[in-house]
Amino acid sequence: MEKEAIVTPQTADRPVEILLVEDNLLDVRLIVEALDGGKVPPNITVVEDGEQALAILRRVGQYADAVSPDIILLDLGLPKKNGQQVLAEIKADRRLRRIPVVILTTSDAAGDILQAYDLHANCYLTKPTDPDQFTALVQSIEEFWLSTVKLPSRE
Repeated sequence: MEKEAIVTPQTADRPVEILLVEDNLLDVRLIVEALDGGKVPPNITVVEDGEQALAILRRVGQYADAVSPDIILLDLGLPKKNGQQVLAEIKADRRLRRIPVVILTTSDAAGDILQAYDLHANCYLTKPTDPDQFTALVQSIEEFWLSTVKLPSRE
C-alpha cells in the first residue's frame, strides 16, 4: 500500500487551499474577511453553485488547471446542485472523498443535519444571524481546520 503524505498547515510551505461553495454574497464577504485575518491567510476559491464546485473538484472544462482544495466549506442551499448532492458526489468519488467537507449553512433542521452526516460530512455548522457571531464561528473554523488538524495531501 502506497504511503500518503500528510500536510500540517502550520508547517506547509504553501497556503491552505479552501473551496468556498456559497451563493450568498454577504456570507462570502464575511467568510473571506474572517479567514484573511488569520495567522496564515489561505487561498480561497469561491463558487456560487454546486455544478461549479464539482467542475473545479474534477478539473473539467475551464477548471482543468484548478488547484485541488485542502478543505471545502459547503452551503446546503445552492442553485443547480444543492449541497447534499454535491456532498454525496464528493464522498462517492475515491479521488475526492478525503477532502474534509465542512457544512456551513443556515439550516438547523434535524433532517438536514442527519443527512449531511449520513453523507459523511466532516462537521455541520449553522450560520449565526449576528455578523459578529458569524465572524467568530468562521474564526473557530480557521483555528481548528487550518491551524490544528492534519490534512491529507492534495493530489
